[in-house]
Amino acid sequence: MPKTIPHRGFGASPSVEANAEEWTIRCGAMIEKQIRARGVTSEAVLEAMQSVPRHEFVDIEQRHAAYEDKPLPIGFGQTISQPYIVAAMTAALQLRDTERVLEVGTGCGYQTAVLCHLAKEVHTIERHPELAKAASARLTRLGYKNAHVHCGDGTLGLPEFAPYDAILVAAAARATPPPLLMQLSKGGRLIIPIGSSEQQSLKLFSRKADSIHFSELEACRFVPLIGYYSVQEFSER
Repeated sequence: MPKTIPHRGFGASPSVEANAEEWTIRCGAMIEKQIRARGVTSEAVLEAMQSVPRHEFVDIEQRHAAYEDKPLPIGFGQTISQPYIVAAMTAALQLRDTERVLEVGTGCGYQTAVLCHLAKEVHTIERHPELAKAASARLTRLGYKNAHVHCGDGTLGLPEFAPYDAILVAAAARATPPPLLMQLSKGGRLIIPIGSSEQQSLKLFSRKADSIHFSELEACRFVPLIGYYSVQEFSER
């Protein structure tokens, strides 16, 4: 059973305070050139992306590239997703501020923070204890009180807090883990990358009464989903 990671804060970086205006300008350019220009037009999502300081979620050595349209390494073979994909996946869920969200694959907590701006409550699962602990501390330091970080197998979901109005999976699987579909509420949406190491696409599932409907959105590239229900043949990268 996944365990909840306690929140532990740590001090803000002085360099971030010194360059606050520059970071804001870079973030604004990222939104206009990389996200809005590629078709994400939800003002709520764009405002959430503007509100989250992406440079706070990457290592010091990577901060110069924090607002570029590409994933960046965060350790343990994991990455922070490129800004466009974060925005596109979030927009596809069409979140409301009364909803509860489950995220699978916390990583550094960047996607979690974006979700926190749009939903009432976000539960997020990370399988690497070190990443879970760091993400929890970071989210607490930045004031995200509606984020709850857990360490465990994300393919099992978190049945103790189900059902969820929306589920976002930030890692690729061969097939959607059955427990995640079971933990969707009526009218709930789930977005997940499905495919092989070479070819993946985002799929959006929606629960309608007693049936599940899905649509295919666009090509993508994620690290593999690892866990009891991962059902995959490609190795972790």
